Parts: sequence; structure tokens; C-alpha cells
Amino acid sequence: MNLKKLRTYGLFCLTLIVFAFAQSCSNNNDTASRLQLKMVDAPGDYQEVNVEITDIQYNTTDSEAGWKSFTPASGYPINVDLTQLVAGNSLILADQIIPAGMMHQIRLVLGDNNTLKLEGIDELIPLDTPSALQSGLKLNLNTKLEGGFTYTFILDWVVSESVVEAGTTGMYNLKPVIKVNAEVNSGSISGLILDDAQNALDNVTVNLYDSNNEKVTDTMTGAQGNFLFQGISEGSYTIKVNENGYDEFTIEVEVSVGEVTDAGTLSLTPTP
Repeated sequence: MNLKKLRTYGLFCLTLIVFAFAQSCSNNNDTASRLQLKMVDAPGDYQEVNVEITDIQYNTTDSEAGWKSFTPASGYPINVDLTQLVAGNSLILADQIIPAGMMHQIRLVLGDNNTLKLEGIDELIPLDTPSALQSGLKLNLNTKLEGGFTYTFILDWVVSESVVEAGTTGMYNLKPVIKVNAEVNSGSISGLILDDAQNALDNVTVNLYDSNNEKVTDTMTGAQGNFLFQGISEGSYTIKVNENGYDEFTIEVEVSVGEVTDAGTLSLTPTP
């Protein structure tokens, strides 16, 4: 074979290899999606709410046999103080490439190392998990995952409804209430709360109401007075702040999909 034919043959083989590689990448993009689970907190009146997550599973077949586990980078268990997930802080529970297709449910399996800390009490109080939830808390997604796309779901853990006092025994039960929203179908609201002297107010509860005056969720300000609502559906909302020692403050905002609505600076006026 002369040099000219050898070069032509080599170029032909190289073209086949590049085409095969591109085709393989295309097929992978068509059959796989990236799924992220991000946890935030709608806080309650507690110093700490510590939960232990021992497994996170997903189901694409809508049958008990179809559950598969995510493999978080830090491994299991995942231990988190939910009260820290405010003012824009969040926790990535999972970030993984999975087969494209219908995503029916995810399931959080909790361990036994769940505790509560109340103001003025140094020791941690055990949080009992009802036996009905020991197999895991199922959350419905019912979303079709298209190949080659990234999907982020916001898991808003409503602590105020999740911690239940067991009568007058001094014990508490953990009955998780978690709202799920797709980040791609939602927006966010940010803002800053100051006093009349323009000092940042931290640990202030910020409430969010929909157009029907139904409470959607709440959050708390951070050390710099900032707050952030994530995973909020498109529409009109009212922010209400009822802080002891200050007049009630309300402001209306509009949320658009994929955008962060800036509520601006909310200056609270001291109550005479």
C-alpha cells in the first residue's frame, strides 16, 4: 500500500472512531439525566433540630421493586441541623446521573439519631420517629426526566409542623412534613431586614402568603439580616414580618419562573 492510500485509510479510520464516540455521547445524553436534591428549612421555634438520613432512594417504575439508592459524595449517614438551612443556606442531598424517564417518587429513610434542642435547655432531647415512617418518607415527584437535562428539586422541610410534642410527657416525635418543588418550575425571593437605624436584624421570622392569604412557608434572617425563599411557584405573594418590638411590615412581590425576585430592604419601625 503506497503512502497516499495509507493516509487515506488512516483518515477514514479516524473519522469512524470520532463518529462512534460522538454517537456514544449522544446516546448517553439521550438516556441519562442529572438529578439534584436540595434541602432548605421552614423553621420552627427551636435552637436545633438534628436529623439523621441513612438512605435516599428514587423510584422510576412506580413499584416497590423499583427503588434504587442515591450515592451522596459524603456517604451515609447524612447528619444535618435543619435550623441552619435558612438565609440562603441549603444542603445538597444528592447530585447524580440517573436513567432518563419518569421519576415517580423519592424516599428519605431516617435513622434513630434525631434530636431537638430547646431554648434554655442545654441537653439534647431525643426525637422519636413513628414506626410507620421507619421504612422511609415517600415524596411524590411525578416528573418526566428528559435525557441530557439537569433537574433540581427543592425539599422544603417544615420544621414547625414536623416536631410534635407527645402530650405532657416532655418527649417529642418527629413526623416530617416536606414540600417538594422543581427549581426549573419555580422562582426565589430575596430580601434584607434592618431596623430603623439600618442595623441588620438576625433570627427574624419572615412569613410568605399567597394571593388567597394562605400561608405558604416561612424562613428566618441570617446574621446579616438577609433572607431567601427558594422553590416558590410563579405568582403573587405577600411577605409579612411580625417581630416583637416592631410594627407589622408587609410587602407584595411577584415571582417568575427561573428568576430571583428582590424584595429589597425591609426597614422595621419600633413599636412606640
